[in-house]
Amino acid sequence: MSRRSQGLLGMWAEAQRQQQRRAEVAHRAQVQQQREQERQARAAERAMARMHRERQTAYRRQREADARRRTEELDARVAALTDLLAAGCRAPAFSAAALLRPERIEPFAPGALATPVVMPDPARYQVPTGGLRSGARRDRDQQEARARYEQDWYAAQSAESRRQAQLAAYRQQYDQWAAGALDGIRRHNAGVQELVAGLRAGAADAVVEYFSAALYSGTSWPEGFPRQLSAGYDTAARQLVLDWELPGYDVVPAVKAVRYLPTADEERETARPTAQCRALYRDVLAQSVLLVLRDLFAADTYGALDSVVLNGFVDDVDPVTGRPATLFLVTVLAPRSAVESYHLSQVSALDCLTDGLRGQLSARPDQRAPIRPGRRPDDIAGGAVVSHGTHGDPDLHEMDPLAFEQLIAELFRAMGMGAVTTERSGDGGIDVDALDPDPIRGGKIVVQVKRYRNTVPPTAVRDLYGTVQSEGANKGVLVTTSQFGPGAHRFAQGKPLTLIAGPELVDLLGRYGLRGRLGPGAGRPDAPEPADPAPDHTTLAVNWSGEAALDVCALVCKGTAVLDDDHFVFFNNPATPDGSVRMLAGVTEDRAALRVRFADLPPAADRLVLVAAVDPESDPDADLGGFTDARIRLLDAAGTERDRLPVSDGRPGERALVLGSFRRRGGDDWHFVLGGRGYPGGLAELIGDFGIEVA
Repeated sequence: MSRRSQGLLGMWAEAQRQQQRRAEVAHRAQVQQQREQERQARAAERAMARMHRERQTAYRRQREADARRRTEELDARVAALTDLLAAGCRAPAFSAAALLRPERIEPFAPGALATPVVMPDPARYQVPTGGLRSGARRDRDQQEARARYEQDWYAAQSAESRRQAQLAAYRQQYDQWAAGALDGIRRHNAGVQELVAGLRAGAADAVVEYFSAALYSGTSWPEGFPRQLSAGYDTAARQLVLDWELPGYDVVPAVKAVRYLPTADEERETARPTAQCRALYRDVLAQSVLLVLRDLFAADTYGALDSVVLNGFVDDVDPVTGRPATLFLVTVLAPRSAVESYHLSQVSALDCLTDGLRGQLSARPDQRAPIRPGRRPDDIAGGAVVSHGTHGDPDLHEMDPLAFEQLIAELFRAMGMGAVTTERSGDGGIDVDALDPDPIRGGKIVVQVKRYRNTVPPTAVRDLYGTVQSEGANKGVLVTTSQFGPGAHRFAQGKPLTLIAGPELVDLLGRYGLRGRLGPGAGRPDAPEPADPAPDHTTLAVNWSGEAALDVCALVCKGTAVLDDDHFVFFNNPATPDGSVRMLAGVTEDRAALRVRFADLPPAADRLVLVAAVDPESDPDADLGGFTDARIRLLDAAGTERDRLPVSDGRPGERALVLGSFRRRGGDDWHFVLGGRGYPGGLAELIGDFGIEVA
């Protein structure tokens, strides 16, 4: 009995041991699995931490590289300013040969029209002989083959005739364009030869025109430097008298270096010392004056100049009156012998100007401290005075219509295209036919010109589009001496149309060596502002805090609807047709300004609505969250502040805001009502609420 009991006890004990071992194995496996999971988790955490560190490192390096790049750009700008005179002296001198155009035009390129149509091959229409076909069947097959051949031959002959006719028409069109282009080149070169003859003879107008071209052709001026001038020539003294625009104080970078601070995750700008900015600015002015003198005398291979009187000015705000003014900062009388005796590339510009040439430079040009200029172009008795885009140039408004069309055709030819004016009858609304020889973007261009003083209506743009379609042209161009309203711009958007307004036309003419101005005295550096026909005006000067780049606009309304598209005043339509509301450049410290003559607003108008909208070009992702501390200063005609109106702040997510509206009360009194409504859809959504359709 005891043996049996011991056997059962042993079996039970063994089972217990086996169970315990299995439990231990399972426990060890569970512990091992847990440890492996913990190890993998720690490895993942280390990998994430490493990835985070790598991303942080890459981000920091990128920000540091951006800061270094900005610093290098600042250093490069300062180096260009410091080396201005030396670089200019290394540039080749201007000569009359630079004005000549080579008698070379684009060769005739008919493209696919040059390839004759391939005539059918009779061998391909032969019927195989032999086989099991009967004689009648073979004769029928031969007749069918002959019929197919004749049909294909006549079709090919017809296609070839059409090709030859199209080729002849295209050749005729090319020959007409080539003859006009070649004639234009020869007339231009003849004009250059006539200019040189006048220069040799000492003709005042030829001298002024030649040396103006020499200054405008200079390639060593840094980007952003102005090149406006007014010049006259004293024939008896062989002296050129010149007013030349100089760069403003902001040409010197106010920031010296940029450094990235990783702890604050921001770029820290180091300001350039004020003394360094002032010294560099005075040196830049002196270098600019000496470079102008160098370019003039280097271009004078005809001995026309014995001396030059140069007055350097800036268009800025007079610190005494607070009004825009022409301030002269430099003046010098430079004899030719003195200038040519100096090695200008190695001189100290300030010492050379003030000590060597006895010129006068403002002691504090950064504070716009003016000096008295020397002899002025207008002081020359009977002399020829030319100002870029001003009195010396023809008034585009007063030009003969045919002469104006010829000028536009000449502009297109100067841009490298073929252009001829059309006949006066049966022109189909086309004033100039142009042909752009570029193989990709080129083709036929129809041009219409409008010598308007008022805003061009949208109907004119629609008519041009119809002409483009009916003529099968690649593009249509509408040139005007006035402006285009928002309706015209909306219609032209997305279509093969180009709209060239008056100011842009004057700029293009000057860029390609042609001449034109808009009205008397327009653009002249020393010309007074046009007299306001109604001096009783109010300036609405808008200011705000923050970095938001905004456009401030105005709508002349009756109730909640704008009178028409021309009474929406914004960057593309800077004034109403009657001039009662006009956009201005910011006055003194103001960021935007409008001039309003409330008494001249249309009788139907009962409110003037002011709005602000994010500029989509400068910052397409911005909103009005940064539009804070906004206010409107009311200035009378004398510039005296009469009132200050608070304006609601902008809100995140909104891209346009109604600042407020002036509402007409009894007795033509106007009362300001605060706005505040925002528009997430920006200016397009806002003006839609006022009845302006947005295409």
